[in-house]
Amino acid sequence: MKPKKRISQPAIEAGQVWQMEGVTCHIGQVGKTLVNYKLLKGDAVRGPSSLGNKEVLTKHLKAKKAVLLRK
Repeated sequence: MKPKKRISQPAIEAGQVWQMEGVTCHIGQVGKTLVNYKLLKGDAVRGPSSLGNKEVLTKHLKAKKAVLLRK
């Protein structure tokens, strides 16, 4: 049996834009363990910013099968 080739997800960096089903995630500042980000629905320009754990956000992006749009 051949091992499956897995594509690793890029690390979270400031300025990235991730696309999920109907939601866009804009990454702001990235610290050692915390990330400042905005979740925007549709074509919204402004939205509330959130502060969360880097590992939790990474797991959420993987679970929602997010695609990196911009670095």
